[in-house]
Amino acid sequence: MSESGHSQPGMYGQGRRRRRRRDRDVGPPGQNLSGPSRDREYVPRERRDGSEEPPGPLLQKTPIILAKPPGERSKPSQSVPTSGGQALEKPIMLIKSREDGGKPGTPPEVASPASGSGASKLEREGQRPTQPVYQIQNRGMGAAASSGAVDPVIGQTKLVPPEKMKHSIKLVDDQMNWCDSAMEYLRDQTDMLVVGVIGLQGTGKSTIMSLLSANAPEEDQRGYVFRAQTQEIKERGGNQSTGIDFYITQERVIFLDTQPILSPSILDHLINNDRKLPPEYNLPHTYVEMQSLQITAFLFTVCHVVIVIQDWFTDINLYRFLQTAEMLKPSTPSASHDSTGSSGNEEGSEYYPHIVFLQNKSSRDEFCPRNLKKMHMAVDKLMAHSHLKYKGTLSMLDCNIFPGLDRDYLETEVNMFLLPLMENEGEDALTKAGSGSAPLFSLLPGYRGHPTFSSQVSKLRSQILAMSRCQLSHTILTEKNWFHYAARIWDGVKKSSALSEYSRLQA
Repeated sequence: MSESGHSQPGMYGQGRRRRRRRDRDVGPPGQNLSGPSRDREYVPRERRDGSEEPPGPLLQKTPIILAKPPGERSKPSQSVPTSGGQALEKPIMLIKSREDGGKPGTPPEVASPASGSGASKLEREGQRPTQPVYQIQNRGMGAAASSGAVDPVIGQTKLVPPEKMKHSIKLVDDQMNWCDSAMEYLRDQTDMLVVGVIGLQGTGKSTIMSLLSANAPEEDQRGYVFRAQTQEIKERGGNQSTGIDFYITQERVIFLDTQPILSPSILDHLINNDRKLPPEYNLPHTYVEMQSLQITAFLFTVCHVVIVIQDWFTDINLYRFLQTAEMLKPSTPSASHDSTGSSGNEEGSEYYPHIVFLQNKSSRDEFCPRNLKKMHMAVDKLMAHSHLKYKGTLSMLDCNIFPGLDRDYLETEVNMFLLPLMENEGEDALTKAGSGSAPLFSLLPGYRGHPTFSSQVSKLRSQILAMSRCQLSHTILTEKNWFHYAARIWDGVKKSSALSEYSRLQA
């Protein structure tokens, strides 16, 4: 050392600095461990001649540079990106994005923004794991999302449930003209069941069809999908339904309610209002009969199940009417056009629906097994020569209505079902309660001799909806194809030469 106490020349000179540089851990190229500002102050002070540097500034700044321990100097070197550093940064960025966003499903734009170029890298790396979670949550937000929107995951339109009809609409109006308003409720799918109904006036067709489709017996009849007769219409002997009414459920079951066949109120309306008849019909009663035959033949062609409702057993003229409508029924379109086929082959290719004979407003005596057997035998003899499927698809013995009867009890069982008189069960229990001295028997309802109306309707509905859905034509029809097929059949029925010839013979 010198006399002034300072180091010898060269201790902090250029040679000393070279030795310290060799001992220092060399990082990757371009790395400066002491910071950019100190590098600019240190480099200009090196002298080319190797002379002694003024010791003042060096004593103040150099110990600060050299005093950093090796552990601290090695930390920055680990964060420096190398060729394999991208794989190390990826998990760190994923964890950071989830913590900043709060939840794994939070979108990247909601998370707290990072500064500099690290922010874009954070969004780019954190978007991959969080985006699918965000889309799955959107997929489950069915109520919040707009109906009919495009699914953000698969990019296709969501399958929305079919629209529920609130009331029936017209398929054929009172002028016997076809209506196209039902087309908007139909879809391009083939799993459907078509149920039609015919019956005389006041037998309860609209009420039964409403209970089978959408309503319950305890509901107000004014809210039924098919409007039933009001008390005023009943008092003046009028009919409620005109033409053909259409209703389709969300289970894709089509119900067709019709105006009464051979209706005296429609005949009275034609006579009193002097309505002009079509030229091919001379008398009003012939026109009313032709209307009934057109509707019945139409249902025999486009329905899987046709319910024939009666409120008493039985009218022989009704079975004659059914056989006449079967005779005038349009032939089923066939895929083969061979003219050499025999009559047996033609009958095999012809389509006939299932027929269900529904006895509405049945009394206690009609539920007697002995009387029930006689009713089945009578219907079987009357329909013996018919091609309609009137047996083998519906049975009251399968409903546990007569638990003591064997299946062989009804040897000639037909598709017949009995419904009791529709009444309020609560009021019926009070009015029919016994007046015995014991309080227990006074609370019991009177003996009915048959199940309740609501239980019978439920069993009838389950059996009708379970019937086989045969092919209506030579091709498989969707709901929309069925609509066009039915429109073509209706137009053919109105212009049928067989009906015109029959009306001429009747006149």
